Amino acid sequence: MKFGPVPLDQAEGAILAHSLQLEARKIAKGTALTPADLSDLAASGFSEVTAARLEQGDMHEDAAAQALARAIVPDPGTQGLRISGAGAGRVNLYAETCGVVELDRAQLEAVNAVDPMITIATVPAYHRVDAGGMIATIKIIAYGVPEAHLRQAARNAGGALRVRAPVYKTATLIETRVTGDTPSEKGRAAMAGRLDRMGMELTDRVVVPHREAELSAAIADAPGEVILILTGSATSDPLDVAPQALRLAGGTVTRFGMPVDPGNLLFLGALGEKPVIGLPGCARSPALNGADWVLERVICGVALRGADIAAMGVGGLLKEIPTRPMPRRAGQDDAERG
Repeated sequence: MKFGPVPLDQAEGAILAHSLQLEARKIAKGTALTPADLSDLAASGFSEVTAARLEQGDMHEDAAAQALARAIVPDPGTQGLRISGAGAGRVNLYAETCGVVELDRAQLEAVNAVDPMITIATVPAYHRVDAGGMIATIKIIAYGVPEAHLRQAARNAGGALRVRAPVYKTATLIETRVTGDTPSEKGRAAMAGRLDRMGMELTDRVVVPHREAELSAAIADAPGEVILILTGSATSDPLDVAPQALRLAGGTVTRFGMPVDPGNLLFLGALGEKPVIGLPGCARSPALNGADWVLERVICGVALRGADIAAMGVGGLLKEIPTRPMPRRAGQDDAERG
């Protein structure tokens, strides 16, 4: 592609690089100049324009962006994505459903490594998205790029992005009480909001004493497809009341603790085919915490190993939540833990 000053008598079909205000009208940048445009430019005193001229083997920015989008999303229905139209060298990718975004980092980095003029920017891996949310933007920075570079960038890019939709519809939240009082509605309301944005509903409320026997029975009887446990006292050890109650019910604990703050005191397990998440105390707040990252993946059927949770520590220092306005510090009492 040639770029620079072009005499008007050679500028037909060239792509105007900068918007120009004429006496009668404005010609926007990116316009492929027509004879009428050139006539108006001459009448306004211009003898040349700064423009881009595509050469043999070049692709226009819009065509290149569309081609790259189709290469990355060859099956929009299966990938849960919608491809926008092209404009100014940009095509956006939108989620067709709520869920979490799965991506292949190596594939996407390979796209961006071919030519600085060929780019894709995405949300982070496993980012929660609502239906209609934008998850990526493809931008051709110049007015045109070599078709050979575009083909290279598109090679092996198919399927690099997808949205994993929720695979469950219901969850049971089991709350425990340390004293005789029923827990406030705050925690249940926060969890109901999290589930609602993923198309899930809570079953009827379950509140039991903070003891292994009663909690174990509630776990065994839980009707929801996912079981959530929010204890009245923080779970501070793999052998504490809630993990032991899950084991007593016949379930397993696969991970206790996570390197995300707030959210450290979470545990993950299963009762048969049902995922079980022991929630940290910070889940009573609607603010982002480590439990969100685990819950969202579980809801969308993403397999989680201990190593996956361990990897959440990089980027896992989250901002302070409204219920903990002071900076975290050693020695905070048990009520603030989790």
